[in-house]
Amino acid sequence: MSQSSQFISTRGGAPQAGFADVLLAGLAPDGGLYMPAAWPQFSASQIAAFAGQRYQDVAFAILSRFVGDSFTAAELKEDIEAAYAGFTNPQIAPLSAMTGNRYLLELFHGPTFAFKDIALQILGRLFSRALTRRGGRATIVAATSGDTGSAAIAALGGLPNIEVFVLHPKGRVSEVQRRQMTTSGHANVHNIALEGSFDDAQSIVKGLFAEKEFAGEVGLTAVNSINFVRIAAQSVYYFTATAALGKPATFIVPTGNFGDIFAGEAAERMGLGAVRLVIATNANDIMARALNEGVYEAGAAYHTISPSMDIQVASNFERALFEASGRDAGWTRAAMESFARDKRLVLPPLILSELRSRYDARSSDDEDTLSTINAIAGTSGRVIDPHTAVAVNALRKFGFREEPMVVLSTAHPAKFADAVINATGAPPPMPEELQRVLDLPEQLEILPNNLALIRQFISSRLAG
Repeated sequence: MSQSSQFISTRGGAPQAGFADVLLAGLAPDGGLYMPAAWPQFSASQIAAFAGQRYQDVAFAILSRFVGDSFTAAELKEDIEAAYAGFTNPQIAPLSAMTGNRYLLELFHGPTFAFKDIALQILGRLFSRALTRRGGRATIVAATSGDTGSAAIAALGGLPNIEVFVLHPKGRVSEVQRRQMTTSGHANVHNIALEGSFDDAQSIVKGLFAEKEFAGEVGLTAVNSINFVRIAAQSVYYFTATAALGKPATFIVPTGNFGDIFAGEAAERMGLGAVRLVIATNANDIMARALNEGVYEAGAAYHTISPSMDIQVASNFERALFEASGRDAGWTRAAMESFARDKRLVLPPLILSELRSRYDARSSDDEDTLSTINAIAGTSGRVIDPHTAVAVNALRKFGFREEPMVVLSTAHPAKFADAVINATGAPPPMPEELQRVLDLPEQLEILPNNLALIRQFISSRLAG
């Protein structure tokens, strides 16, 4: 079995695992995040050959290098085809030209109109397949800052032997985002509006995993971006975009939990040429401060008009630190334990230098975001959502660059109609599927930010 189909923990305290184990577990048992023991490699000519290929075929070429003997080629192919059958654009992740050498990489053509669909539609099918093969049940608990919840429900709602619990911060997601989660009608989906921030929700999920007996008893697992399969699936569109452009690009990525931009680093480590990866943050600028000042320090999360990025603890940054340290699991474990305790980590000079050789960072506030939505609508007639606007604002700060500049456009503007109306004075076009959720009855529980109460709620729903 190749090393790329074997996985290790960033904290070094877990045995090596195969692809199906990583898929079903989410988090490694030592609290770390799974990474391939070695990255599969693609040559420049292999990557160039992706140009003009179907997105599904590129996804198969990349993901097949990770799965080992967990799934057959036919099974993987079948699940990839099914995952993308419902997308509204046959290119799945089309590049859309702006002015000059600037592009939007449109990642919102899936069933919930957000980039999370691209990975979760595959993950859900593989997950169900692996679970059926092994027997047993799984309890999925997902913390969401807005889009992961609905994408997970779209992928896993109604599947046998799976119960899905989604925690979103009450009052801190858009109405469309909330309704996409709370109107599914699936009996295996349980929505919790948590009285707290996304970081509180994420902390509760980690706390549930830390309670080993409970986690084992209910078959606890995670499908948010701590699950490596999400990262692998998201790396695909960096390859397809670069192949379509025919040259290395700078990618500007709206960044919250660091998964989408780390997928760019994953692509680079597999052989993709990229000029820079640019972290674009809103007022929750922990990642911009970490890169620019060398201190990774969490504060209180601000509520902004780009709510999917209202995150102060970027879980996937641990993966970047692991790689930047030369895969030093001992250092990574100590650093993460120190950060969990102090909410502050001074990045050592060598690690900071390694991160800066790959990443750049810019932050915007709500005023910048609104003016960017307005400016883009005014000059091109194109309507963008506030997360994409954060990245476009970062792009505008760069001025002209020789290489192609690609902004990852992560959500349909109709999911954030209030922000668009505020910026432009007019509502964005509303797809029929999103209009429908506004009229359906909602099902959710409002619960306090309390680990014991959440655990009790999960137990009672599973018992029922």
